[in-house]
Amino acid sequence: MTQFKLNTFATIKELSAASGIVYLDNLLYLISDSSNFLYQFNIIKKELSKIPIKLNSQENILKKDKPDYESIALFNNKLYIYGSGSTKNRETRVTYKLDTQEVKQKDVSKLYKKLQQLVSLTANDLNIEGTIITENSIYFFQRGSNSSGTNGIFIFDKTSKTATYKIITLPKVQHIEATFTDAILVQETIYFLAAVENTSSTYLDGEILGSFIGKINLSTLEIITIQKISDTQKFEGITLFKQENNNLQFLICEDSDTANTGSTLYLLEEFL
Repeated sequence: MTQFKLNTFATIKELSAASGIVYLDNLLYLISDSSNFLYQFNIIKKELSKIPIKLNSQENILKKDKPDYESIALFNNKLYIYGSGSTKNRETRVTYKLDTQEVKQKDVSKLYKKLQQLVSLTANDLNIEGTIITENSIYFFQRGSNSSGTNGIFIFDKTSKTATYKIITLPKVQHIEATFTDAILVQETIYFLAAVENTSSTYLDGEILGSFIGKINLSTLEIITIQKISDTQKFEGITLFKQENNNLQFLICEDSDTANTGSTLYLLEEFL
């Protein structure tokens, strides 16, 4: 039986509410849904640096104006950062090359429109919270809402430029279904985070009722296991930290939906 243990790893006081995280070579790359910076945290020196990913980058951007960067993925030595798509100003993809520090922005509104039409979503109901990139496909993790009821995974084929959709049903708390907040790929297994939030909106926050971690088979997209890891916290980012034999260690970040409170990172250990 799979067991998980959760402990505090670090607190970054200069960073408010991290929404995505990638670990590589003692460096953490983090994003915030209310910022136009990519953050780099050296876990040895405990130092944070800011990388502008837009001209005149800002922090603590107003909700109506924020880019809402909710997912960050590493593929071929390049970071891919995606806006959630829940409003017009949240339809941007940013790439950052780790070797040259080159930053590029791309409008992905046409892609997001294709995903909306695939499952008859309104523009406001699209809410991309996690991204996994492989050689052939991009997996977009859609955070459903009480109104849309579409919690699942878009699979975008890089060659054909077509997409399919797999509905994923997650556990409920107080009759409210958990919804995706992030996902990563470890070999052939998807590890994902999901949270329960008492809101029917992809725009407005609600009361947090807990968070889950789960595993999905990449080939079948069927859930292998899922369990609750907190009754009160909302976890929004996950990255693989260490792998020793059958034991995995992840770093996850918490989004308290409260600005200027700092960002706490947690070590989540899996024991098989």
